[in-house]
Amino acid sequence: MKTDLKREIAAYSARRGIFDVVELPLLRYLMIDGHGDPNEQAYADAVSTLFPVAYKLKFMSRKELDRDYVVMPLEALWWSDDMTTFTSDRDKSRWDWTAMILVPDWTPADHLERALAAASGAPALDRLRLETLDEGRCVQTLHLGPFDEEGPVLARLHDEVIPSRGLRMTGRHHEIYLSDIRRTDPAKLRTILRQPVTDAVGDA
Repeated sequence: MKTDLKREIAAYSARRGIFDVVELPLLRYLMIDGHGDPNEQAYADAVSTLFPVAYKLKFMSRKELDRDYVVMPLEALWWSDDMTTFTSDRDKSRWDWTAMILVPDWTPADHLERALAAASGAPALDRLRLETLDEGRCVQTLHLGPFDEEGPVLARLHDEVIPSRGLRMTGRHHEIYLSDIRRTDPAKLRTILRQPVTDAVGDA
């Protein structure tokens, strides 16, 4: 039986037009940091590195640990000194990002070392790391459509939904790409938009 972490972690399901509060456990990711427009080469290099390593880890887990699983979708953290670059301005040149793929918590350190060695031709191996992410409480929703149409949804999330619930933003904006961009009509792309939050009580 293959393990599908998307089914085991409730927060990998979201609803369009509904803003759910979810609690995330500690999760381990392959991560690569970068800056700038995701349509440029640095982001493409990150994606072209993450997936080969993720698949090598999967194959080693299946063969050596007898634990098979579905490779998780691409995700990314996004941030900027001015968050309007994601909503009203959409100035991608000012974006910072971390491209990442979730890996099972049973993945041993030596598997990562061997996977990196086996993927020696990947373009961004020198920037790849394995890190645990602690997001805790988040508000999230499902966006259906092109990435460039996320702005109004994010503006509503940041400026209306989160404050109306007595919360404030804490961590970095998080996106989970449930669709294969190579094969999916942009109008049908499914993306979870997630924002870590905390209580606003006590803020000035």
